[in-house]
Amino acid sequence: MEPSVSGGALVASNLSYVQPTESSAWGTFLAQVDRVTPFLGHLERWAETLRRPKRTLIVDVPIELDNGEFAHFEGYRVQHSLSRGPGKGGVRYHPDVTLEEVMALAAWMTVKNAAVNLPYGGAKGGIRLDPRKLSLKELERATRRYTSEIGVIIGPLQDIPAPDVNTDAQVMAWMMDTYSMNVGSSSPGVVTGKPIHLGGSLGRVKATGRGVFVMGCAAMRRLNMPVAGARIAVQGFGNVGSTVAELFAQAGAKIVAVQDSRGAVFNAQGLKISELAAHVAGHHGVADFSGGESMAREEFWDVGCDVLIPAALEGQIDVFRANRLKARLVLEGANGPTLPQADDVLESRGVVVLPDVICNAGGVTVSYFEWVQDFASFYWTEEQINQRLDKIVLDALDQIWEVSQKRRISLRTAAFVVGCERILTAHEERGLYP
Repeated sequence: MEPSVSGGALVASNLSYVQPTESSAWGTFLAQVDRVTPFLGHLERWAETLRRPKRTLIVDVPIELDNGEFAHFEGYRVQHSLSRGPGKGGVRYHPDVTLEEVMALAAWMTVKNAAVNLPYGGAKGGIRLDPRKLSLKELERATRRYTSEIGVIIGPLQDIPAPDVNTDAQVMAWMMDTYSMNVGSSSPGVVTGKPIHLGGSLGRVKATGRGVFVMGCAAMRRLNMPVAGARIAVQGFGNVGSTVAELFAQAGAKIVAVQDSRGAVFNAQGLKISELAAHVAGHHGVADFSGGESMAREEFWDVGCDVLIPAALEGQIDVFRANRLKARLVLEGANGPTLPQADDVLESRGVVVLPDVICNAGGVTVSYFEWVQDFASFYWTEEQINQRLDKIVLDALDQIWEVSQKRRISLRTAAFVVGCERILTAHEERGLYP
């Protein structure tokens, strides 16, 4: 079936024109669905719905540049499933964003929200642009035009965007304001991750990294791995990577290596995270940090460590790298960082992988808290936020770990079993309309 064109946007109900590869994000998700399907019992009859996003929207994002010229960027919003509630997922700005990537990210959000039992479906968005090449005003124009274009399918009860790669509270403020102007009333609940004084939640900025830390500590206790003195390598030093590195360092662990898009740095005695953060703020990357030894980015995967935390982009751990890793535990701070074939290698080597769909769910959990607070116009303290966050993610980990042990399956497959059972049960009980 050919995709249909409506109002300048491509709306697809059949994505046969997307040809995933084994190493692509969408290909990875499809392989994960294939692996969980045999464990779904009678719900297997609905499994095909997991392979087909409910709605995809491709939009043109034209803006006038500061020099008077015009530029066009391609934007996306994908709603993978709405069976359990409104779509929920971030918006990323990156020059390599594609429809296939956004489809996968939306699908992982569906499973993630179900695995931690949040009342959401899954969605994701993005614009293919390099924010470093745009001025602040150009970025604002792109954000507002994108928001207007996807405004036909988002809303506080329809689909709630949030920050992701290269987007932040300021971008969410522009999105919220644009949507509010277009509907004629203030609508803070249309996005999460907003500035505090516009209805944002305390604890939201560090929530994803905190969730990785809290569940990582819990997994280490189960594996009899002391946190104090543990050697940890972190890929990515953005919001998630820097936060989880800071928290583990405060708990007595040694952050022995950090890699980002600009380089990699190593210190066997542990990097000083506050100094590294200051360096990154001034130099836009970890390269040339004086508190550690610079190394080639690929050498990062050979570092001796107990815990590896991939907190960058998807598809980072392939079979080759999986065979080289020294870690006993992998905490997936990023979405989809491990390819299915690499999962098999890690499992055969006895490396435990705490999968993305629960490991990095702290961000969407506090986004849920923000959304609830916006509706109530009553806001919680950061201590209350963190207590509620810890309980939700640890309860989810306990259940998924138990399923993994009982069925003798990996934690990733167990997380998909729990999440997909909830998704498909909701789908079955709602039925098909008309």
